[in-house]
Amino acid sequence: MNTVRGFKDIIYPESFKISEIERISREVFEIFNYKEIRIPTVEYQELFIKSTGETTDIVEKEMYKFEDASKRILALRPEGTPGVARAYINNNLNIKGENTKYFYIGNMFRAERPQAGRFREFEQIGVEYIGTNSAFSDAEVIIMLDTILKKIGIKSYQIEINSIGCFECRKKYREVLIENLKKLELCDLCKQRIERNPLRVLDCKIDKEKFSSIPSIHLCGNCQDHHKTLKELLTKSNVDYKENKLLVRGLDYYTRTVFEFKTAELGSQDAIAAGGRYDDLIKSMGGPNSPSVGWAMGAERILMLCEKENISFKNKPLCFVITADQKYSEYAFELLSSLRNSGIKSDFSSFHQSLKSQMRSANSNGARYALIIGEEEFISNTVTIKDLSTGEQSKKEKDNLIKELLKII
Repeated sequence: MNTVRGFKDIIYPESFKISEIERISREVFEIFNYKEIRIPTVEYQELFIKSTGETTDIVEKEMYKFEDASKRILALRPEGTPGVARAYINNNLNIKGENTKYFYIGNMFRAERPQAGRFREFEQIGVEYIGTNSAFSDAEVIIMLDTILKKIGIKSYQIEINSIGCFECRKKYREVLIENLKKLELCDLCKQRIERNPLRVLDCKIDKEKFSSIPSIHLCGNCQDHHKTLKELLTKSNVDYKENKLLVRGLDYYTRTVFEFKTAELGSQDAIAAGGRYDDLIKSMGGPNSPSVGWAMGAERILMLCEKENISFKNKPLCFVITADQKYSEYAFELLSSLRNSGIKSDFSSFHQSLKSQMRSANSNGARYALIIGEEEFISNTVTIKDLSTGEQSKKEKDNLIKELLKII
């Protein structure tokens, strides 16, 4: 049996690297005081249609939807924001008095053609800051994402920001945009979108080079002030960014701030993380008036970029316990347990194997140190430590071994 097209196994060392990306993200979330939220993998299809938008690619082409035994139309989550918004409403999180800043780490599903760093099942790490329309919250989530990427060690990215205004701004811009788009020779999909959702046309990857003549949106006074404040906050926080007046993002719920973290290292799929403000989404879903902002990044794309930049993730040094004779097996296993109880990463293969075979296993598993027990070591209550990277070895008293190992590790 093979895996389904668009799905894949993630095995070591890739699994370890993704876990490290998650770990670093969690450390930053802790510093910024964001709380974890775990949302269901399956939701009603209607949740994504109403929140994400009927004309978005996700809803029109990419959702995994199905009818269950109770005749309900369900969908595998294609993104995290709608589920978090629903959870916020269902659990009355707005009245608990604590901050409503959340992060999630989970697999998403889109029935699209597999592409670089984006399979049909993929992992997103994302945040939602719910309940404020302040530009300070926009700045916070952008700074937080920038902090995560810097801590991972990634350098080859550019932050692009834009404001697509409020509902009133876009209503006035709609006619100007349609008039200008009709002058261009566009792809078939864009032609369909001109009347239904003209702003979405600007997100087209095929025709994007044709939009340089399109006038940018005229922002109302409040939106101008919001965007100006955001830029000032990012500048004061030493966050490098550039404005892209044609940046709109591909989801209908965005208002005002939108942003993308882009790289030139991954070909046409250049966005490694993106997000924006969604002031009306929760209210439109029947919840309280809760302006919000958030982002999501693809863990697999971050991993690809790490590999492009030769970023390595350090594993704890592995100590491999080896016996010269199987009669010392119990003695060796007792030592192994002591190492693990002290927090030292340690392993063994089989004490019944030859010394040569056990050494080969140590090297195959990437061990840094071999801890060897033979007759001489058993009698003198010592252990021979061999540094497998240099070949150097020395004897240590068994009673002091853990203290010595903790020093050199």
